[in-house]
Amino acid sequence: MSDNGAIRDGSENRRRRGFPSRPVALVTGGGGDLGLAIGRVLAEDHGARVCPVDLRLGDEARGLAEESGGRSFVPVDVRDGAEAARIVERLDGELGSVDFLVHCAGIARDAVFWKMSPEQFREVVDVHLLGAFHYARAAVPGMRSRGFGRIVALSSINGLRGKRGLANYSSAKAGMIGLVRTLAREVGRFGITANAVAPGMILTGMTRDLPPEVLARSRGETCLERLGEPEDVAWAVSYLCSPRARHVTGTVLTVDGGQTA
Repeated sequence: MSDNGAIRDGSENRRRRGFPSRPVALVTGGGGDLGLAIGRVLAEDHGARVCPVDLRLGDEARGLAEESGGRSFVPVDVRDGAEAARIVERLDGELGSVDFLVHCAGIARDAVFWKMSPEQFREVVDVHLLGAFHYARAAVPGMRSRGFGRIVALSSINGLRGKRGLANYSSAKAGMIGLVRTLAREVGRFGITANAVAPGMILTGMTRDLPPEVLARSRGETCLERLGEPEDVAWAVSYLCSPRARHVTGTVLTVDGGQTA
């Protein structure tokens, strides 16, 4: 029994070598249902000091930041690259280098392609894709200097397939996959991984208000005959940030209950 325990402990120590004991986790969109669940799970699983960034933050997100030893930033427009740099610089000065960067910020401006304005297209692409670029660009130098980092971008199964009314959203989410795969190649030698999580239909405050027939259709696409909860996505993000995913980079982890199977 003790020998087996020693083997397990030794294996875990090897996996965790170089892994920060209290990582700093910067979560954009940290005030939404998904971002809040991700922050909570990173704090529980890794002892992360959670730093949510959003246009609006509720009491729960602010409380999580305070209780975990992190910082909260509001109101923040992720399309502002200078602001991203200032936030990361402040965290570097107060908490140390950002260890986990999770880009979860997002908006929806749905319309069929021929009715979608250039402004609707650009706004969605800028929040999702340009925002991911800004925060990765700000965080990578510190990660490089430490020789460690985890970047996770929240894409979507609709970045892997087309979806009526979502030309802007699908384009942005597909672009995020291209971004993390390129990052994986460029920063891997510095001990940094970059991955995407592609959720299917997840029950959040926004999606719960969709027409019942839309939810039923999405549920019917799944293999598990259920729609996901925010924690399902958060657990996937936690895995990609963990020592157990040290050899996982440039990939897309689909969390959709089999919608795309």
